[in-house]
Amino acid sequence: MKVQERYNEYVQKMHKIADVKYALAVLQWDQETYLPPKGADFRAQQMATLSEIAHTLFAEDHLGKLLEDLTVTDGLDPDQRRNAEHTLEDYRKNKKYSPQFVRELSECTSRSYFAWIEARKKNDFSVFKKSLQDLINLKRKESDILDYDQHPYDAHLNEYEKGASVEWLDAMFKELEPPLRQILADVSGKPQPEDHFLFQHFDKDAQWHLGLDLLKQVGFDFDAGRQDISEHPFTTNFSPLDVRVTTRIDENDFTSMAWSCLHEGGHAMYEQGLPVRQYGLPLGEYCSVAIHESQSRLWENCIGRSLPFLEHNMPLFKKYFPQLNSLTSHQLFAGVNRVKPSLIRTEADELTYHFHIMIRYRLEKKLIEGTLNAEEIPGFWNESYRSLLGVEIPDDKRGCLQDIHWSHGSFGYFPTYSLGSLYAAQFFAAMKKQHDQLEHQISNGDYLFVHQWLRDNVYQYGKTFTGSDLCNKITGEPLQLRYFTQYLTDKYKMIYGLSK
Repeated sequence: MKVQERYNEYVQKMHKIADVKYALAVLQWDQETYLPPKGADFRAQQMATLSEIAHTLFAEDHLGKLLEDLTVTDGLDPDQRRNAEHTLEDYRKNKKYSPQFVRELSECTSRSYFAWIEARKKNDFSVFKKSLQDLINLKRKESDILDYDQHPYDAHLNEYEKGASVEWLDAMFKELEPPLRQILADVSGKPQPEDHFLFQHFDKDAQWHLGLDLLKQVGFDFDAGRQDISEHPFTTNFSPLDVRVTTRIDENDFTSMAWSCLHEGGHAMYEQGLPVRQYGLPLGEYCSVAIHESQSRLWENCIGRSLPFLEHNMPLFKKYFPQLNSLTSHQLFAGVNRVKPSLIRTEADELTYHFHIMIRYRLEKKLIEGTLNAEEIPGFWNESYRSLLGVEIPDDKRGCLQDIHWSHGSFGYFPTYSLGSLYAAQFFAAMKKQHDQLEHQISNGDYLFVHQWLRDNVYQYGKTFTGSDLCNKITGEPLQLRYFTQYLTDKYKMIYGLSK
């Protein structure tokens, strides 16, 4: 068989596997948006069956032989070779899992998700404790399945950010924490901007339509996606032409919904921008989770919380919420960027947000290495928030039940949020260096340069590079913390009058 015929056979197999995985993703999206409560048990079974089918298809010996041949055969173009090499790497990892373990993990994850929902309703971590411990036990087993060199948590970190390790992240957070503490101390000693106007009654329907307007404005394609309501905002995709975002609405805080839309919109526009021709193949997938998070943080914070963006959108905010009519764009800018240690990660300011991530990172390390169990989470959590952020946890819902990630089995995900913010600041600095009128364009609601820059530098490459390599290619240097600390300092100079 000719090499191109073998490559086409590989593509057809990958399309079939992708179809199954995306069908599974549809069921998961429905589970978190519209599934009636009584459907939970059968949904867990259905999702486990599809997970097992996808695993079995991707573990076929014939596919492995096909991939081995393609990666050592001449005649493929560079993109085809990258696809085959990436898939062979994933195939070898997938072969380490038994179908029984895949089904057990899927069923446990579904049970854990519904237990988390029930625990949040009852504001009682004990409802979630057993299913979470079952899931933790499976994730500890998964560490051994995947193998690791130094720390069992490394195996999970690499699932989201290739090359990430406890050693690397320990060093990064150790370097990041002191300047963040210093900035926090500096701004805490200054008069605090008013933000009471953010916590009024904001009509639910008005917020919903504002969110739709913001998504349209920044470039989310509603012919290739939609928005819905969920317990925890998320983005999922079934192809670049079908990308779903969700949000949640707090009628006493419109910033929760509005900036959630921008955050998820950043994720979604990345998915919509990936090459359609590479459907089901590595070059049609995102680079890494941290790079994915860089897209959400760039739109939510670097752009969405900037003065130029708020100046442009003040008329829109006032259209939906007349109670803001007396507000200036500078007041809103100061209010939405006020630094204030708080309970909820998704509502934290850009500075203290990273302390939320550090707490989860340290907790997850202990869970995976076995020095902490599920029943000990609330105590560890509450003490960490007291010591690092100086806040007291009033209840489980605003404490260790606030995130959906553990109920999904997504151990190792949280560090990518901090990495995403760091990448976003470095990318945004590169954008402004290439286009000195960028902020002026944003103040006019013009994002053409931003979209073109992202298409040229991020979207088109799919999974060609690791996150670290992509950053080096885009900016000419590896990830540097100074861009983020400088970004914060520049912003807080305007709000707090910092001298340095």
